Amino acid sequence: MADSNFLTEHNAKHAWHPMAHPAEMRANPPTIIAGGEGTEIIDADGKRLLDGVGGLWNVNLGYSCDPVKRAITAQLNELPYYSAFRGTTNGPLIELSVALTDFFRPDGMVRAFFTSGGSDSVETALRLARQFHKLNGQPERTKFVALKKGYHGTHFGAASVNGNQNFRRAYEPLLPGTIHLAAPYSYRNPFNTDDPKLIAEAIARQFADEIAFHGADTIAALIIEPVLGAGGVIVPHESLMPALRKICDKNGILLIADEVITAFGRTGAWSGSRLWGVQPDLMCTAKAITNGYFPFGAVMIGARVAEVFEADKTALGSIGHGYTYSGHPVGAAAAIACLSETIRQDVATNAGQRGSELLDGLKELQSRYPLVGDVRGKGLMCAVELVSNREEKTAAGKDVVGKVYQGAYDAGVMIRTSGNNIILSPTLIITAQEVTRIVEALDAGLKQAV
Repeated sequence: MADSNFLTEHNAKHAWHPMAHPAEMRANPPTIIAGGEGTEIIDADGKRLLDGVGGLWNVNLGYSCDPVKRAITAQLNELPYYSAFRGTTNGPLIELSVALTDFFRPDGMVRAFFTSGGSDSVETALRLARQFHKLNGQPERTKFVALKKGYHGTHFGAASVNGNQNFRRAYEPLLPGTIHLAAPYSYRNPFNTDDPKLIAEAIARQFADEIAFHGADTIAALIIEPVLGAGGVIVPHESLMPALRKICDKNGILLIADEVITAFGRTGAWSGSRLWGVQPDLMCTAKAITNGYFPFGAVMIGARVAEVFEADKTALGSIGHGYTYSGHPVGAAAAIACLSETIRQDVATNAGQRGSELLDGLKELQSRYPLVGDVRGKGLMCAVELVSNREEKTAAGKDVVGKVYQGAYDAGVMIRTSGNNIILSPTLIITAQEVTRIVEALDAGLKQAV
């Protein structure tokens, strides 16, 4: 790799960065991450930081997971690539399909369709949902229902079901026929209550009302994150997803669980759907499926959907969709090794235990800093919402959020900011001592911002 002087000189001058303004990146170049070891990352200046972001919700097993690295190396030497389009396949793809259907069997999943990542998985699920209804003789079921604050990726279909204007406004008009329900957000919502159960009941009523207005026979699927991630780590009441599942069943609507973040243990359960006791019809996965070491994803397919496709004898049942890298043998090999390590280390249990400790620590900070308006989380996905006025819930300014970020960085912890939220999604192998490091670094950041 080029030396640090070259990297610093050319940083952000020739590349545009995702989720960032090109002009801002040129004026304030991003931090160069040069290395990673265990639960820590190392910047270009040699500073070691506990990674409170887990890469991007995806490095569940840390940066030193040798079984996954060895699997990638071995597969590169054996078969670095071949297409999985009709007529050819590869061994790791087949082995992984067996392993994933076994892992997600409690969620009702029986088949897998491989993708290159999370946005691809969402796009695939949306397309399969429409095709399912066409095969069922209901071609007018084309609309999708989603939640405000939900994040589902950035492809045109995925952005259309996104519930955040940051990912929509500059690219509209998007896919027509998308209906958005309120977010299960107890801190800010239109229902004049902070009771999560009442909010869940109101959203369910809203869903039923929208179905009555549009007609059930026009709606293909509801897509939701079991715990809303990028929208601010919004944890719904335990009754919400089961209630929405019941309404879907009553009206012939598919339920798509976007588990790109929540699958593989982050919430303290092996999947977000399992956390709430719900079996979806389609499940989107990616991120932690290879520990972030290789771009890869999978749409898991429930029995109801699989039966309709596999019983069809017409050309309409052929899947006219896929990616050059669907079922990539190196990615599949990485995923096999990663799944084995994920289960062996029982990271879901650790995520539950460490997540409770982290949430307790964040609440203690809330009790001491008026800047902290709200704290919320489930497992190892937590958020701290910063406000300039607690009574009015006025969002803290960008400069204040920046001071908290820099203070935590100086104290040795990488955190993520999104609007006026601090989002924490560390690796699932962190220890209790490392949870304390995160809380102490945030404490330092908050002191700097006051």
